Amino acid sequence: MGEVTVCSIGTTHPWNVAGVGLDLRIGAELGVRVFTVVCAVSAQDLHGVQALEPVEPGIVQAQLETIPWDAVDAVRVGALGSPSAVHAVAEALGDLELPAVVDPVHVATRGGVLSDIPTLREIGAELLTLPTVILTPNLAEASVLLGREIGREQLAAGAVELRSRGARAVLLKGGHLEGEPTDAFADAEGVEIWSETRIAHEMRGTGCTLAMALACALARGDELRGAARFARGFVRDKIAKAQP
Repeated sequence: MGEVTVCSIGTTHPWNVAGVGLDLRIGAELGVRVFTVVCAVSAQDLHGVQALEPVEPGIVQAQLETIPWDAVDAVRVGALGSPSAVHAVAEALGDLELPAVVDPVHVATRGGVLSDIPTLREIGAELLTLPTVILTPNLAEASVLLGREIGREQLAAGAVELRSRGARAVLLKGGHLEGEPTDAFADAEGVEIWSETRIAHEMRGTGCTLAMALACALARGDELRGAARFARGFVRDKIAKAQP
């Protein structure tokens, strides 16, 4: 097998604990080459997002056109920053048959908006409808996409409903629920609920870590549910090893 490559599309973080910088780190750890397309530049610290500047649409488009897509095995999409960036990414992915892990990031772990409501709705309209997309929203992001509040009782139904809009699969994350962290995974085979005991550590960038690990597993040829289980285990291992 030749070099495995993932294209990471998203936003910067000065500390590289999230966004495209974290994707580069995870790719290096898993032996995967990473191409990057930057859609927004952020200033973030322990207190959250201090500033966010979306990249001009023409520059986003130009970056997408420089990617050698025939050498890419999977795509990881993070915070896009603007509806125009969503449109450009959707147009690029619509011409490809690559698995695309889309994390519809709304707010940062420490607070502050990375993608506003119009941007999330554009994701729902343009990216969620693509048959190559594996969507990985948390409950808050899923609530925006569905147009109603959902909780633990609606995990399975929410994942199924989101997938019904055209995506290949949905991994709906319930890690912020009280009690045991529980996720729902929906694909063509149906829906499963995955739950484990909570690890008593905290870590920033868990959503980015899961999405990139999933993209790397798909890029190397893992089947979909196995890739999702690998990604969840990868995140749990990182949380267990996290330092305060």
